[in-house]
Amino acid sequence: MSFALSAGVTGLQAHQKMLDVAGNNLANVNTTAFKSSRITFAELLSETIKKASQPTSGIGGTNPQQMGTGVGVSGISPNMLQGNLINTGNPLDLAMEGEGYFVMSDGEQNLYTRAGAFAVDAASNLVDPATGYLVQRIGSVGEGDGFQTAGNSNIHVPYDVAMAANATSEVIVSGNLSADAAFDTPQKQVLNSNIAYTTNGGITADLTTEIDQLDQYTGTLTSGTITISGYHPDGTPYAGAGTSFSVDGTTTLQDFIDHLNNNLLTDSTATLINGRIRVTDDNGGYSKSDINFTYAGDGTLDTPAYFEILTVGGEEVKSINIAVYDTQGGRHVLSGAFVRTDTANTWDLLLTSITGNVYQIDMQDRRIDDIAFNASDGSFFGLSGTDDAEFVITFGHDTANPQTIGLTMGTVGQLDGLTQFAGNSTAVARGQDGYAAGRLSTVSVDNEGTVIGAFSNGIKKDIATLQIALFQNAAALESAGGGYFIPSANSGEAVATQAMTGGAGRIHGGALEKSNTDVATEFVNMIQAQNGFQANARTIRIANEILRELTNLIR
Repeated sequence: MSFALSAGVTGLQAHQKMLDVAGNNLANVNTTAFKSSRITFAELLSETIKKASQPTSGIGGTNPQQMGTGVGVSGISPNMLQGNLINTGNPLDLAMEGEGYFVMSDGEQNLYTRAGAFAVDAASNLVDPATGYLVQRIGSVGEGDGFQTAGNSNIHVPYDVAMAANATSEVIVSGNLSADAAFDTPQKQVLNSNIAYTTNGGITADLTTEIDQLDQYTGTLTSGTITISGYHPDGTPYAGAGTSFSVDGTTTLQDFIDHLNNNLLTDSTATLINGRIRVTDDNGGYSKSDINFTYAGDGTLDTPAYFEILTVGGEEVKSINIAVYDTQGGRHVLSGAFVRTDTANTWDLLLTSITGNVYQIDMQDRRIDDIAFNASDGSFFGLSGTDDAEFVITFGHDTANPQTIGLTMGTVGQLDGLTQFAGNSTAVARGQDGYAAGRLSTVSVDNEGTVIGAFSNGIKKDIATLQIALFQNAAALESAGGGYFIPSANSGEAVATQAMTGGAGRIHGGALEKSNTDVATEFVNMIQAQNGFQANARTIRIANEILRELTNLIR
């Protein structure tokens, strides 16, 4: 009877644990990323009553006689199957699809979890808000932009750090420049001073206004010199005594205009329009006309940073416009124009104007000469001369450091940028690499675990890469509570990687992994546990009744 009683007790204990496991699974049916467990039983060591014997020449062998002593729990193992993913709409809710665990730090050790309900704390760290544990990163993403600190694996979400402005250094142009289109009448080149001269605190200056009466002049004018430089329409530079114009307290704008027309301009005419000095070519067609002047002498006179090109002279012109940025993030609209030259299959690109506080544009730095195309197929040939494909602009906030903006026009011999075919001109400026300063607006995470920040200036930047841990035997991880695990002697050490690399699964942003507890299965397990418990209880009761009958025989 002792075997029956003890076996029944072990059966009660085992099935009680089975019920405990099922109850724990059901209790966590809505726990994020919970992995249900299953229990397995094994019989206990049997008592051998009689050993087996081997056959002899006269008799066969006999089997051993053993009496079982009950049942024990042989294992409680987690079910590592993937839980369903549910969308939450919160971009910092993260779910793993496939192998891997998020790596967290409590300040002393790393812990591992698949529950990715993360948030940003007051110190701009990415954390589990339930525990304060810090999400860990891998690699150097974000360090170059100052978002992350080298040597610190915590993820800093830079809501507290401004993104510095990036000055435009490249403008990309593409499209077609017509090989045969032409205006009915060739355009005349028209230049206009970027300064509108005024007098008496804002009244537009006219031809009778004296130079020392201009709002743009300060001091007392006794003598001074205006030095004029420029190019005639055919590209020859101004030369001779006429490039120097002496002024005094009686010199008017009419005097200056007359000097230009009588001493320098041979194929162009200067006028004063709305306070601006304007130079117009006398004839239409391809022109390299340009002009500017500086002042030295008594007092100071503001002179033009450059002359805007109101109309580009030529038989075919295609204008382009694009917003560019200076070193402080100031936005400027750059206007340019492609003009077909008198040389076959060759164009120039002119910087016609740029908005904002411009200190200076040198005449040699506003025209890109000799943009050539292959006559055979219209593909981009490159620059046939010695010019560089760039504009140089000096802005007023940083006069000591001119800003160079390079123009990318395509691959030589290819059709991936500018082309020259018959038909309409369609060239456009389609991109540039500058941007204003900005602050972080929103954060998202892609499938590879890259934390991506969208900034107020419209720029997206990679902020960090989530660290993912893989284990040789993830089922052997020890639960540390709260959905966290630590390695055990049989799990193997954590192997650090990132999502979708080295066998790690992918990350889904704005989603969480549900518990993989199956309610129907656990109800069946509870019924089986109840039946097993009842059967073992009956064994104990029957054994007890037999013992009672045995006791009654003595009476």
